[in-house]
Amino acid sequence: MQAAHNEIEIKLAVSDLPSLRRRLKKIRARSVSKRVLEQNTLYDTPDGGLARHGQLLRIRTESQARKSGATSPLAKGKKRSRELRALLTYKGPIFESNEEGMTIARRFKVREEHEVEIADANSMRQLLEALGMRPIFRYEKYRTTFLLPRLAGVQIEVDETPVGTFLEVEGDPSGIEHAAKLLGYREKDYIRQSYGALYIRECRRRGLIPSDMLFSPKKSSK
Repeated sequence: MQAAHNEIEIKLAVSDLPSLRRRLKKIRARSVSKRVLEQNTLYDTPDGGLARHGQLLRIRTESQARKSGATSPLAKGKKRSRELRALLTYKGPIFESNEEGMTIARRFKVREEHEVEIADANSMRQLLEALGMRPIFRYEKYRTTFLLPRLAGVQIEVDETPVGTFLEVEGDPSGIEHAAKLLGYREKDYIRQSYGALYIRECRRRGLIPSDMLFSPKKSSK
């Protein structure tokens, strides 16, 4: 399985999870995936060539969360953890303007994306390292995916991360705007930064030295 397209998305900070749960129910958002633990590793050349050019190369594994319980007010499954799939993703530099010269890229995060499902994440890690790539950053999050009725092509991800909970809304610009309004957000709330950038910002706020954005072992085992 593979896909290549221009990814258009925004993030939205979630300050009140119970309120979000009520809002999702009110707008009849439909959960289309069980809550999964995503474990991501970014790769780069030893001299940081990809990051220097605004590019990203990532291996992601998705595993079903063991429990939801107190760690997720959005999901109710209780299956044990098992790996569901692994993905290799390339993302190009963030666009500053689109082909028509409009301002879409100033309001949304827009970048070229190529993604392929892989059978063996460990073998892919070995292949990348044999090609001179090195792991530079790891981050984790729990993700639950929702779709909205009568809003085809828009996907809402609820991401629980070590630095807070966020919504990631992906689709076409008008669909993203509509979904954000239904969820109670305005354009001033749109976030274009990556999770890595949000993590570094939070570390600076707390006076911590950035490393990897990981849950504690107790959190990630649930």
